[in-house]
Amino acid sequence: MTKKINTQEIIQKEKDFVLATYPRLPFVLSHGKGSYLYDTEGNRYLDFGSGIAVSAFGHCDEEIVHNVQEQVAILGHVSNLYHSAPQAELAEKLCENSFADKVFFCNSGAEAVEASLKFARKYALTNFGSEKNEMVAFTNGFHGRTFGALSVTAREKYQAPFRPLLSHIKVAEFNNIASTQAVINQNTCAVIVEVVQGEGGVNSAAKEFLMAVRELCTQYNALMIIDEIQTGLGRTGTLWAYEQLGITPDLMTLAKALGGGLPIGATLMSDEVASCITAGDHGSTFGGGPVVARAALSVMDHFDHNDILKHVNEISDYLISSIENLKLPQIAEIRGLGLMIGIELNVDASSFYKKAHEYGIFLLTAGPNVIRLLPPLNISKIEVDEFINAFKKMIVDILK
Repeated sequence: MTKKINTQEIIQKEKDFVLATYPRLPFVLSHGKGSYLYDTEGNRYLDFGSGIAVSAFGHCDEEIVHNVQEQVAILGHVSNLYHSAPQAELAEKLCENSFADKVFFCNSGAEAVEASLKFARKYALTNFGSEKNEMVAFTNGFHGRTFGALSVTAREKYQAPFRPLLSHIKVAEFNNIASTQAVINQNTCAVIVEVVQGEGGVNSAAKEFLMAVRELCTQYNALMIIDEIQTGLGRTGTLWAYEQLGITPDLMTLAKALGGGLPIGATLMSDEVASCITAGDHGSTFGGGPVVARAALSVMDHFDHNDILKHVNEISDYLISSIENLKLPQIAEIRGLGLMIGIELNVDASSFYKKAHEYGIFLLTAGPNVIRLLPPLNISKIEVDEFINAFKKMIVDILK
């Protein structure tokens, strides 16, 4: 029999024993199914955040659950000193469905970014010497909170408490070609950029901007790193967001949706980059372990069998038009790609995030005045309608 959870007791234990790095809302989640989450008091929530783009096929997807249970019952962990079939099969699957020739597995998006920065430095050192060590990032980007990832996250509120960070980082203005041209030169070893800035406000990169970045990287023998931690795995309507822009990166970082709810990160790269990395240059004890690799294979299988990308594009159009049809004066702009949608408000967005659960929905923010929607990729029209009704009521009630 399942033990009954005492809500206030759990909340108090977290206050007593868990480091408070997140401002958590005042309830305890107990279980989930499909697009819904439930708390210990029996309340149901329509999840339009997907655990920050992690639960791409909702909660407790039957195929993912079955395969994880089957795998953990036969082989849970072996470390990367040994071969295991799920990891090899997942690497093959990722390479067959992207530009990449090789994959490095880790446990999170920040770790995937760390690996990409190290690999870029090693590539430059091997081919061009130690002076080629500068990296370029962009305003409003977000790449993680570890030291390397934070160093290329040009956001004052994230960086200020932890300086000094890594040196030899230059920052250009996002979507500004002239600004980018001014900082890339013969000493640049890598440029890291998001196709759509998630935390930065759901800002899409212009095609001509990313093509210019690609050309500059080629011109100066710098590696182009595309951060697809949030955009990857169908979120923007194609398997990878870079596919919509006519460019090919040298490295790509993945995480979030790849594990179907379990923690995994991956750095994908060309053979040219991989040829510079040797045993001992980098590592991960847990990266790409049998259980999480099996979960990720289940996620990839969804795209093979369920026509997910067509659905993402169709339901994206339906969701955006439904928001537009609300004709709410508080909405200044709706932007994004696929099911990565930003609603810019002409008022502060934080109160909507804090109150949304009272209306039976979960959503996210992206900066002070942008509501971010990241619903499951298999969300239905009926669930979109439910969200729209609750969203309208929430905005009207809070601002009346």
